[in-house]
Amino acid sequence: MFTVENLTVSFGSFTLLDGISFVVDKKDKIALVGKNGAGKSTLLKIFAGLQYPTKGNVSMPKEATIGYLPQQMQLQDERTAREEASLAFNHILLMNNELDSMNAELAQRDDYESESYHKLIDKIALLSERLAMEGASNIQADVEKTLFGLGFLRSDLDRPTSEFSGGWRMRIELAKLLLGKPDILLLDEPTNHLDIESIQWLENFLTTQSNAVILVSHDRAFIDNVTRRTIEISLGKVYDYRVNYSKYTELRKERREQQLRAYENQRKQIEDTEEFIERFRYKATKAVQVQSRIKQLEKIERIEIDEEDNSALHLKFPPAPRSGSYPVIVEDVSKSYGDHLIFSGVTLTINRGEKVAFVGKNGEGKSTLVKCIMEQIPYEGKLQLGHNVKLGYFAQNQADLMDEKLSVFETVDYVATGDVRTKIRDILGSFMFGGEASDKKVAVLSGGERTRLAMIKLLLEPVNLLILDEPTNHLDMRSKDVLKKALKEFDGTVILVSHDREFLDGLVSKVYEFGNQKVKEHLGGIYEFLERKKAENLLLSNCVPLKKDDKASPTKSDSSPDGKKQEETWEARKEQQRQIKRLQKSIADCEKKIEMLETEIKALEKILATPEGASNVDLLWKHAELEKKVSDSMNEWTEKTLELEKFS
Repeated sequence: MFTVENLTVSFGSFTLLDGISFVVDKKDKIALVGKNGAGKSTLLKIFAGLQYPTKGNVSMPKEATIGYLPQQMQLQDERTAREEASLAFNHILLMNNELDSMNAELAQRDDYESESYHKLIDKIALLSERLAMEGASNIQADVEKTLFGLGFLRSDLDRPTSEFSGGWRMRIELAKLLLGKPDILLLDEPTNHLDIESIQWLENFLTTQSNAVILVSHDRAFIDNVTRRTIEISLGKVYDYRVNYSKYTELRKERREQQLRAYENQRKQIEDTEEFIERFRYKATKAVQVQSRIKQLEKIERIEIDEEDNSALHLKFPPAPRSGSYPVIVEDVSKSYGDHLIFSGVTLTINRGEKVAFVGKNGEGKSTLVKCIMEQIPYEGKLQLGHNVKLGYFAQNQADLMDEKLSVFETVDYVATGDVRTKIRDILGSFMFGGEASDKKVAVLSGGERTRLAMIKLLLEPVNLLILDEPTNHLDMRSKDVLKKALKEFDGTVILVSHDREFLDGLVSKVYEFGNQKVKEHLGGIYEFLERKKAENLLLSNCVPLKKDDKASPTKSDSSPDGKKQEETWEARKEQQRQIKRLQKSIADCEKKIEMLETEIKALEKILATPEGASNVDLLWKHAELEKKVSDSMNEWTEKTLELEKFS
């Protein structure tokens, strides 16, 4: 498809990309990875023709079409969402206009035997055939399907783009790119403003319907599901592996270990040879052997070890002051903006030390409930923070709220108090703002750098309730891993609003789902929730509910053969729904039983942690029995869930 040859990008004396080369094939799905500032977005801009390299070139076929989604973009405000997305089919609209013009000309002519008349008919036939191949009759259906997949409602389609936030505008631009089906699709952080359901839809589209894709994303689950090739940019060089990201990290580690072993072996060989030469250099009897060793040493091709960027974020939250047992209690809370209801009847309790996730489509109220908890907006109902709760909050737009005229150091110095002010340089260094980086102005910082700077504020005062609203949007893989580890070790309570499945996995033990103006609690991790949600969606999409008329018994007019078939179909559907309800009840009972058993196990483990409990054999036996019951209940839950999926 295209070739990158000895491409170099320099800014003054600093070289960002140093003589890199690789080839992109027609159906390649490539993840472009590396730390923030490594040059990923720069490379995408070069491919899109928006920036030029210092040296080298990109060889691309003239007829190749390119679709580029930057992190920031501008849309025209006079169009609706539907009209903006339909621009992907401008070429088809032009062909339609041309066809209409030729048909109008044909209708006015009567020189049926002339050569020009027959040529016009041939042109019309050719253009009609081309339009049919392009799928011209399905344009509006394709536009709607794509916009719906990216989370838009039917009522959104004819709204002006000026009414949408930046995140929703990005979705419209993404829809336009996907509908255009370019030969090469360049995506820079496409999941930043998408919810989990839209991300899963995009994954499916890219893997099944797109051509070559090169994407920059810090969502590990997303790139693992979409890409089959990983190109890392590190210290100006590229490392190319034809595997997905997770497999790449394993191979990269193995490669470096092999290089180190080979390097050590070669170094020992060189040292031994040099020692021999030095020892016998002046002995005439060894002159031939010494010369042989010298030539041997000159021929050795030195093994080089890939340079590794070891600069990393060091993050550890201060110990959390002890709060009350229930840091957040929400009872029958509702929130509306005018006539628009966001949610109602929300009731939930978050226990001390719990880490929970708020998930759901954008606009369903996740950030709104966070603002209610923060007392930033009014609401109806009762919302109470527990005793001695000290709250730390990271907002979605936190990184954009800082004064761009200040330097990194001044930004932190402005909010620091007491003894912390003497440690500002150390804190900045641990957040990769050491040395001259601390004097950078906020205005020139990347999205990831701004996020790291905003995160420092959370560390300046000990808190016991952390509320993080999309904290990973601009963090690279390594920084996200560091943040996840720090949150795991944090002994306070955490509320996470996030669409990043991999980040939430193993971190949260409870998921609150926002949707249809309600908030539903799900016990377990994010992938357990998604599997349960998938089963429910399949059930809803494949099982037709009984209508009011269906509940009535078949009448005498149904005594015909057709009526008998209808009666049998009605009975079969009725029996199917009875089975589904029984299975759903069994699954719910299993979940309650598992929850009760796990609560009992936790209480027992506290006793077993004492010297007296550890020596009590009866308690040990009881613990083993409870574990066995949990295992049996989990097996039953799995069996019932699989049985339920058969109806999908």
